[in-house]
Amino acid sequence: MKNFLLNLQILLGFYPRKILVRFKNLPLFYHEKKIFKRSMGNNRDFRITRNYLCLTDRNENSGTYTKHYFKQDLYMAQKIFEQRPQKHVDIGSRIDGFVAHLASFMEVEVLDIRPLDNTIKNIRFTQANLMSRDFPLINYCDSISCLHTIEHLGLGRYGDPIDADGHLKGLDNIHRLLRPGGIFYFSVPIGTQRIEFNAHRIFDVNYLMNYFSEKYDLLSFSYLDDADELHENVDVTAGNIHCQYGCGIFILKKK
Repeated sequence: MKNFLLNLQILLGFYPRKILVRFKNLPLFYHEKKIFKRSMGNNRDFRITRNYLCLTDRNENSGTYTKHYFKQDLYMAQKIFEQRPQKHVDIGSRIDGFVAHLASFMEVEVLDIRPLDNTIKNIRFTQANLMSRDFPLINYCDSISCLHTIEHLGLGRYGDPIDADGHLKGLDNIHRLLRPGGIFYFSVPIGTQRIEFNAHRIFDVNYLMNYFSEKYDLLSFSYLDDADELHENVDVTAGNIHCQYGCGIFILKKK
């Protein structure tokens, strides 16, 4: 029943707590508007043309950000800034987060299954299906990032074909895309391995390490725990990584 109600909230965009806050702050909105109009006096530099109700902002933190994304984006961008690769490709990471960080100091070629309509300086975009068996780019670049993307492949969320092995096909194509000795900057949700359809997969760290073992050398592993706290340069073999919905951050070197 609890899961049903949560899905209903997501489907309808109905969040009771926010609605209550809006109603609570509505009288304050009209009270403050009255005070503001009085303070304008005869000043006609500006005029109020319409109401644009922002009724919940005052109750939120000043530094709000999306879980996982802000800290992983900043961390990985700093690592790539240190390396300054010759040719960097990003696959499916957030344009308005991580990719924007990179574009502030280098050119980035972005691959995504969805189109990008805007022209953005230092971002060169190609629409592509990373799961394709005929993926054309081999030994193409010396640096690749793919943050919070692989977990979605094959679930149809972003218009991609349904494929239970979509994550493996995507990872295989990334391996082919990267030159030997190249660096792979990678993140995915970690925890008890499962699928929450059609949002994402959550990966067991050992499952990922088994996949990577023959293809890459692990340069570093960090992770965000369930409280979104960053743990840097953790021993991935120690067995003390306990998350239900954390974020594993891998830096790998292609063998």
